[in-house]
Amino acid sequence: MDENVLQHFRPDEGPFIDAIGGWIQQVQDEYRPVLTHFLNPRQVYIATTLARRADMHVAFSGGHEHAEMQRALFYPDYYEPAEKDFEVTLMRVDYPVKFATLHHSQILGTLLGAGIEREILGDILTDGEVWQVITERSMADYLIGQVDHIGRVKSRLVTTTWDTLVAPLNEWESEGASLSSLRLDNIVGTGFHLSRHRAKELIEAGRVRLNWAETMKPDYELDVADIVSVRGFGRIRLDEVGGRTKKEKIRVTLAVLKK
Repeated sequence: MDENVLQHFRPDEGPFIDAIGGWIQQVQDEYRPVLTHFLNPRQVYIATTLARRADMHVAFSGGHEHAEMQRALFYPDYYEPAEKDFEVTLMRVDYPVKFATLHHSQILGTLLGAGIEREILGDILTDGEVWQVITERSMADYLIGQVDHIGRVKSRLVTTTWDTLVAPLNEWESEGASLSSLRLDNIVGTGFHLSRHRAKELIEAGRVRLNWAETMKPDYELDVADIVSVRGFGRIRLDEVGGRTKKEKIRVTLAVLKK
């Protein structure tokens, strides 16, 4: 990828940027659509930016209107994408609802333990009782055959229809803030009203994940569409980075989802 493009993103995003360049080139060379695995919000933002720069069409879907994890479809001028092109399937977790409680981390851990990568899975949804998993259609049969417990709870996955999609239990709350920096510890502290010292402790204790990946760097600089998960607290998404205040603080918009 062009160095002029790379300078607008973080160094560790280079491999993903190269992958996008490959997908775009494939569409141009073969004149056909190219479908990706699931992308997290930051990756969706990068893909959108680079597709626009390359004058390439791209559409996204994760199975529902407010999906966090979405598949990207890069496509040439002649193509009209349809929802079926994204090849996603909705699955329900069958478990003894009256006698057991499940958690997002248990379900995700079980699915990853079944030998698949995070990028194969879309959102994991619940209304407080029903749990559903969105995944790539080609992986549904494999997951059905692999999963018989979630944690210690006897469970199985079954495919279900999209008209049974649950309304998620929690909603993101948007709030503005003025920050001295976009450091991870600063974002965590601001989002959950903690001291920076406490936020730093949580990060260094391994209780914080950035875009679903482990991180123990309090000074890591965040950017638009990054999602931070803090065990026991919830999640924060950096939605917007604006201008600076008179005191040279950075105006941001955060979306916070508290446990």
